[in-house]
Amino acid sequence: MAAANFLGFRRHVIEPAADAPRILAFLNISFGGIFGFSSRLMVGERAEIQLCDAREAVACARDNADLVLGMKVRTGRIAGGASGIGPLEVALEAADELGLPLMTHIDDPPPGRRTVLGMLRPGDILTHCFRPFPNAPVQNGRIREDVRAARARGLIFDIGHGMGSFDFAVARTMLAEGFEPDVISSDLHLFCVEGPAYDLPTCLSKLVALGLSLPAAIRAATLAPAEAIGRSELGRLAPGLPGDATVLRLESGQFAFRDVRGNIVKSQERLVSAGIVMGGRWMPNDAPGPDLAAPVPALPATHAEAVRRHFGAGGACCEPADGAGGLQAG
Repeated sequence: MAAANFLGFRRHVIEPAADAPRILAFLNISFGGIFGFSSRLMVGERAEIQLCDAREAVACARDNADLVLGMKVRTGRIAGGASGIGPLEVALEAADELGLPLMTHIDDPPPGRRTVLGMLRPGDILTHCFRPFPNAPVQNGRIREDVRAARARGLIFDIGHGMGSFDFAVARTMLAEGFEPDVISSDLHLFCVEGPAYDLPTCLSKLVALGLSLPAAIRAATLAPAEAIGRSELGRLAPGLPGDATVLRLESGQFAFRDVRGNIVKSQERLVSAGIVMGGRWMPNDAPGPDLAAPVPALPATHAEAVRRHFGAGGACCEPADGAGGLQAG
């Protein structure tokens, strides 16, 4: 969400969903947020630098300080066209003024990974951290030194698995060299909810299938993100804290997980959502886990087709799909 539409998001999505899982936000530095995102029409919200205004972002964040956790900028040629590093500079200016962290997405260069990492501060978050080439964190089977240096400086590395941002080969290299992700999240949207990301439990299952321990995976989806956003009362259970929990079920079977390049990793276990507890109230999830054996469908030709496929004709677009989790808003 962004300054131009945050009030509508608050009034029409967050506040009516008061009894549902809480929604917190990183504020997109682009005034309108993500607005041109379909297989036929892809317009990066940062492509027009005039839409990136630190004053507007700071004013919106201060007016919604109970919900805004930090600033967000999508960095790279796909999201930014020819705007280069400029939007990241604006987002950092806003984050500095607010005293909040910055989350940055990284896609194809320019700008390059080295430039982006060099500008981020301790406590800032790099999402899509196990992405494929270009701007991958590995080269020739080894972790790049600038990536190691960024972790040593205190940057937080977040998976953010969506449509184009998680590569099994990269993940294997990172894990083999002891570089575990700090946070495991999905980047769930209409183009990846039917594969390859599916939902957050599936994203967790992929990391476990690659060798990450189950306790480490659970921590990366609970305690670690709560710490990253400065909300230590979340992500854990203790007397006096919110009575919130996710209940996962470990299923046995034959499962074939896909990455964004179509590569397969097989496993005999996967995590699925059994339900959640919010404020002590049990909310079961009776939907089955995603059908991993089904081929990932071709991208819809238009945004309207994507909406119909996921929500149905005239469907309620604000209702999440059963079992979906870890949504990131732009």
